[in-house]
Amino acid sequence: MGVSVVEEVGLTDVGRQRQSNEDSFFEAPPLFAVADGMGGARAGEVASRMAVEAFESSRDPDADPEAELVAIARAANRQIYELAHSDEAYRGMGTTLTAVMVGGREVTVGHVGDSRLYRLRADELERLTKDHSLVAELVAKGRIRPEEAETHPQKSIITRALGVESDVEVDTLTCAASDGDVYLICSDGLTGMLSEDEVADVLRSRESLEGAARHLIAAANQAGGRDNITVVLFRVADSDAETGTPADSDTLSGQETATALHTSQVRTALAEAERTQGRRDAGETMVVDARTAEAARASAASSPSAGSRARHGRASAIRRRVLLPLLALVALAAVGVGLWVAGRQAYFVGASDTGLVALYRGLPYELPFGIDLYDEVYESTLAANSIPTRQRTEVLDHSLRGRADAADLVRQLERGRTQAPVPAGRGR
Repeated sequence: MGVSVVEEVGLTDVGRQRQSNEDSFFEAPPLFAVADGMGGARAGEVASRMAVEAFESSRDPDADPEAELVAIARAANRQIYELAHSDEAYRGMGTTLTAVMVGGREVTVGHVGDSRLYRLRADELERLTKDHSLVAELVAKGRIRPEEAETHPQKSIITRALGVESDVEVDTLTCAASDGDVYLICSDGLTGMLSEDEVADVLRSRESLEGAARHLIAAANQAGGRDNITVVLFRVADSDAETGTPADSDTLSGQETATALHTSQVRTALAEAERTQGRRDAGETMVVDARTAEAARASAASSPSAGSRARHGRASAIRRRVLLPLLALVALAAVGVGLWVAGRQAYFVGASDTGLVALYRGLPYELPFGIDLYDEVYESTLAANSIPTRQRTEVLDHSLRGRADAADLVRQLERGRTQAPVPAGRGR
């Protein structure tokens, strides 16, 4: 028996003081990664994206996890290094990388730089990685105290990164996983703004990992938001501890399954919900009519038995008036929950509230009472109105896609390849 990823979320935010987001993340169970780029002039963004894209190639299921993470990190290092030395625009770029692979009853980590991995177990938060930074070395040598490192003026200077040298040393760690463990991978935009105690408090009080991720980013921004903030959270459980398949079992690596629901199926389900609401309204009308008829019969009756029947009729009418709407609401809620659960494997591309191209997980619909069936998982720096009108209509049409298809489309748009959008429903 092993553990499976049963809940996961990845969010990134530009912060309050940066103009662009140089962080990237990879969220495709059993693989997760966070990369924090450096180099300026968007070079850091390129480096971090190259690092996480290295995980999209097919995995070798028989490979040793530590060896595989090292191989992926070193391949990404070579690509970044070669680009940095072949194009002046990318000179000096690099990126951190903290990657995690879940398998069996173990969690394996590959780590370069100062992005971090934490584990919350039994409400206790533990850091599993060591920063490759100047202040970390000063702490190790006893030159400064650990608490001084958090506010040290040189805490952002890292001593190891992908792309800086032709080869890179990758730290690895394998540790046993337990049912209920929550793992957090984050860039220093989070840990530079919040203490570990503050992070632990948020994770302990979480109602969901998505809520915790949003809370962490909001708190980091409220504390100043001096850097890009990226948070990847996932929870594991014993494989037979929870029924069903792990949430979001699709991947970006070419092993993706078909989208759970097609657009036509979603529309059919929503139409059924509307019909349910219509039946509820009709039921209310019938109850009123029945109540009126019962009251008329009651006023015409003179015997005690007739009065008893009238009271019984009125009571039945009241019960129907209460129960029918309640049952209709329960049915509508069941449809909504079913759509939401199935929609966790569906993705679509659209424009965010700020007008930027964004990747969404879920279904592009809203239920009554303002309940959204989708959430934003990535917001690019590309303005939607910068895409030519015809292509904009084709690519931002909210068609349901697999995760890899949707991510490919966003990358094409970011690279200016808008003439041949990825067709919805294409497998990888």
